[in-house]
Amino acid sequence: MSSDPMPPYDRRAASRILADLARPGLLGPTTSATTAGSSARARPGLLDTARATAAAPITYTATAMRTEPNSHLTLSQRLYLERYMRPCRPDQVTGATHRITWTDSDGIPNTGHVRAGGLGPIVPIAMRETVLALWHSLAEDTALQDRIAALGAGDRAVLAGTTTDGDPNDIFRVGIEATGRALAQHALLSGSTPYRSPAEFACGMRDSGIFAAVATRWYWELQASSYRRGMIPVAFAVQPDGTVRYTTETIATLRAMKDATIADAHAVMRRATTAEGLPVAAAIEKYHDELDLISRQYAMLAPGSRPACLAAMPHQGDGGHYTLLPVVVDRFVAVFAAITGTLTVAGSPGGDDSDGGALTADDHVFYVPDMNCKHCVRTIGGVLESMRITVGEIDLIGKRVVAEFRSPRNRHRAFEALRDSGYNPTVLPPAPRRGTAATLPPTAAVHTRLPETTR
Repeated sequence: MSSDPMPPYDRRAASRILADLARPGLLGPTTSATTAGSSARARPGLLDTARATAAAPITYTATAMRTEPNSHLTLSQRLYLERYMRPCRPDQVTGATHRITWTDSDGIPNTGHVRAGGLGPIVPIAMRETVLALWHSLAEDTALQDRIAALGAGDRAVLAGTTTDGDPNDIFRVGIEATGRALAQHALLSGSTPYRSPAEFACGMRDSGIFAAVATRWYWELQASSYRRGMIPVAFAVQPDGTVRYTTETIATLRAMKDATIADAHAVMRRATTAEGLPVAAAIEKYHDELDLISRQYAMLAPGSRPACLAAMPHQGDGGHYTLLPVVVDRFVAVFAAITGTLTVAGSPGGDDSDGGALTADDHVFYVPDMNCKHCVRTIGGVLESMRITVGEIDLIGKRVVAEFRSPRNRHRAFEALRDSGYNPTVLPPAPRRGTAATLPPTAAVHTRLPETTR
């Protein structure tokens, strides 16, 4: 057994490290500006980049969700609800009506969920383009990269011991993607809000404090897994000022689910460290699969304490308070609104999902668009390896997986196993075919060309 000490677990310290890295201006200016004293222009602002990205139309394919008989939930949704969302009831869950697939401007296949009568496929598609624009901004921010490179060993140890992803770039990327996920997931509820366009909806979510509510009232696994399954266990109440809030019942249910999750995590750690006498590091390693689902981070919380989102913690600095979450949310909403003002999306004929035929080299490559963090990487790798499928590569940023399938049937079964785990694997979309477009009922979305109804 390794004698290496367990990295320090300190949420307040980890939050401070991230805030110090971000404070000089995370994600840069929203618009380009002329450099002072020079005619040279600064690097393009986020809105300029976003508008340029959204210039090309994006084509999607829609597939109706298959709900169980006499139910508004799919099998995957019901099983997840029953196993991991106690005491949430089925009637408290809103589900998507369609799953869509498309290829983003970086050439990566994606999946998302929409609800008939809502704001339409432009929301998940524009959300993904916003994520890409902000990710590119991170990579191009040389000052940020210099600050990250200069981090000391102590700070890196705190991040490694406290966060899922460890590396600041990965943490910021995951946070940006989680912001987009919250926006697209809550769009399933857009019909119960006064907001009638994607941009108005995003601004309404920001002004109503919903992003902060997700960060403080949800827990990571619930938000990520329910998003991947096209479901949301909350309800809105419209306020007199036109904003929205979670209902009292929603708040109570989210708190109860989080308390149950924390209790499960503590029970696992107590059994491992007390009954079995394992040190913490060995306990986490032995029960990684179990703690993966109920969150290793909650297992490390002191009894009686409640988790706080690292991005939502306030810090004192430069004569005032600084909190990372509003910075990310404001940038995200601004870029999303700019993209939805110019982006055009359109339905296309459905592709052939058959796994038949002889495998080629390309058949060993597939994509998991809802793979969000290193927990996802480990889960996906574990599912494939449990089926004796050799995994060659899992690229978190590109959402790309290379695996050695033995046959088309083996690949089909692997995809089904991944779907049972809450993921939506997809291959590169086939070339467009002549025929009838995918069915998706008309919505209130603007700048969206939806396919005609054929059923």
